[in-house]
Amino acid sequence: MSGKLVILPAESAKERRAFIRFAWEVYKGDPHWVPPLISEREAFLDPLRHPFHRHAKVRYFTAHRDGRMVGTIAGIVNHQHNTFWGDQVGFFGLFEVLQDEEAAKALLQTVEAYLREESLDTCRGPMNFSTNEECGLLVDGWNGPPVILMTYNPRYYVDYIESAGYEKAQNLYAYLANVRHVQRDGTGLNPKILRIAERVRERTDLKLRSMDMANYQRDAAYFKEVYNQAWAKNWGFVPLTDAELEHELQALKPIVDPPIVFLAFKEDRPVAVGLPLPDINQALHRAYPRSSIPEWWTKAKLLYHWKLRRRVTTIRAFAGGVVEEYRGQGLHALIIVETMRRCVPKYKDIEFSWVLESNIPMRQTAAHMGGELYRTYRIYDKKL
Repeated sequence: MSGKLVILPAESAKERRAFIRFAWEVYKGDPHWVPPLISEREAFLDPLRHPFHRHAKVRYFTAHRDGRMVGTIAGIVNHQHNTFWGDQVGFFGLFEVLQDEEAAKALLQTVEAYLREESLDTCRGPMNFSTNEECGLLVDGWNGPPVILMTYNPRYYVDYIESAGYEKAQNLYAYLANVRHVQRDGTGLNPKILRIAERVRERTDLKLRSMDMANYQRDAAYFKEVYNQAWAKNWGFVPLTDAELEHELQALKPIVDPPIVFLAFKEDRPVAVGLPLPDINQALHRAYPRSSIPEWWTKAKLLYHWKLRRRVTTIRAFAGGVVEEYRGQGLHALIIVETMRRCVPKYKDIEFSWVLESNIPMRQTAAHMGGELYRTYRIYDKKL
């Protein structure tokens, strides 16, 4: 593209609003993109309102050509990640760009320079802002709108990032399975996985119960306890802080479908959890937020489509896990079977995502449950 290219910081609230609204320019006419609520994005980027910023530094940059914005990016220093892993890794995220490779490379180089100034040796991404939020670049599977808290991007981003010297650090997989053939007793599930789950149920004295919305804070604390233990050794994991948990609680509470969320206890200790989330993106896609429409009207449309649950037909196996000392006993099979059982008959499809490329047991389990690998996301690294 012709014209002078300029990279500018986006620091004020007004500049961050322009940063957010630029995405509508990139995805204009794309039938699969699910626009976010602008107010939610404003809170996400605001260092005073999102708890991630309490243990991280985030800088936002925009690219302009002849006075027109053509790209955005964030440079992220996540102290929590580097303390947990003993790394010197920085991150890029919120990367959006028009078909302008020069702008894409300039944005990435700007973040790389910022991370070098912070004495970091690797740039990793895309992360918005960590593995606890949206992460990964869609590199295969442009076959429909993304499900809740999964990413979406144009195909040309892959070439732009790889031509800038970034190499694969890890692939993240999404598997899609239908639950239309499953009965409440488990009939229709893979017999081997079902036998393992039933054996665990019979041989252990675990107690399973649904999320208690009357004691939401307590049960969410149980979830955090299991989550931070179960995921501790997973590539890229960063523990949730108490403040981040509280923030997520408020964001997810209107979305949670209590009968399908469950906890498993050994006596009084939570040892496993399953947190499937209904795909609110199906309702959000229909409401289609945009800056030209008052957000109260968008939220009214979103609520309308959300309450018509027959229009929300997909569930995402968002988060779950088993504490380390109870692994290898079949509890993962029990969690998957229990999740699919509880989705009947309210939902039609379930997405298992994301699954690390290196997590062979979970990939096998997703496949055994009828999951088809239908989307691949990638996190990249570049040495600085």
